[in-house]
Amino acid sequence: MVDPRSLPARPLLVSTDEDLLDDLLRLMAAAGAEPEVATDGPALRRAHREAPLVLLGADVLAATPVRTLPRRPDVVVVAPGEPPAAAWAAAVELGAERVVVLPADEGWLLSRVASALRRPVDRGCLLAVGGSCGGAGASTVAAAVSLTAAARGEGVLLVDTDGWGGGLDLLLGAERAEGLRWPELSGLRGRVDGNALMAALPEVGGVAVLAASREAPGDVGPEALAAVVEAARTAGHRVVVDLARSAAGAVPEAVLAEADLPLLVVPARLRSASAGRLLVADDPAGRPAGWSAAQLLVRRVPGGLSAGEVADVVGRPVLAELGHDRSAVPRGERGHPPSVAARSPLGTVARRVLREPVRAAGAAA
Repeated sequence: MVDPRSLPARPLLVSTDEDLLDDLLRLMAAAGAEPEVATDGPALRRAHREAPLVLLGADVLAATPVRTLPRRPDVVVVAPGEPPAAAWAAAVELGAERVVVLPADEGWLLSRVASALRRPVDRGCLLAVGGSCGGAGASTVAAAVSLTAAARGEGVLLVDTDGWGGGLDLLLGAERAEGLRWPELSGLRGRVDGNALMAALPEVGGVAVLAASREAPGDVGPEALAAVVEAARTAGHRVVVDLARSAAGAVPEAVLAEADLPLLVVPARLRSASAGRLLVADDPAGRPAGWSAAQLLVRRVPGGLSAGEVADVVGRPVLAELGHDRSAVPRGERGHPPSVAARSPLGTVARRVLREPVRAAGAAA
């Protein structure tokens, strides 16, 4: 026997207007919802307490059973046409978030019902990967971490922030894959459906890739980037952002402020480490730099510095070392994704990065 408590809560409709109920039931069906209809008694009080969303018809706002209900969030008043002033006052008294007028507001109401039915998910992690200098290998590391996370069954979005870099999709061999690139999404603002976004992007090895365009290059705007990152994270997907050194100042600042792990790739050379120190150092006014909470991924160089020496120069802890991967350049030039096999240098590093607890970077400051 099924325990009723294990069943998902249903939206509540409260109305005695048959025409309005027909309209609301049609909208509910379009949203894939099976609502509960109640107007009085214990059934109304229970459903009002448990429902993820309550839709009150304007016709019942003055009814005693409705007026005596306790205030709660997620209440919407629905009217078949412009309601009278008394209905607006009653809606405010009941704490309604909005008065919806049909049919004009059908689109909003459909979206609101769908949002209420969406099961809560854990917010996705945000990993920001950048290089202390050009050619550090940050893009390859970002791709390797993304592919490794996807192989573990995670939903992953890999984001390119270098609008003039030729497209991160080339590194994954996805330049011919169908899907949107940055020019088509540059106007995004505010709330975006993360799952719909992921489905619209090119996909390689389980990784959704948002890359720059070679046909229409241009800067990646901070507002569009914020909307993309927030949408994917809200939907529970891991987001890996490849932070280009050429990106406008507002772009890295916005990403690094929210990153669970800022990862700075530093080749084991004195000049590269010195450049890394500039990225993590406070500004002259004493304000922390965007990379001030970064952990380091040291890329070994023959005859170069040790990981400890790099940490001393940069002034940040080393999370992992990346050994030389002879296959990385040939694979990238031939349109093959980086190798993340268990014993490969990139695969080993990617697994180490993914073991790092959320917000560990901030705690290590």
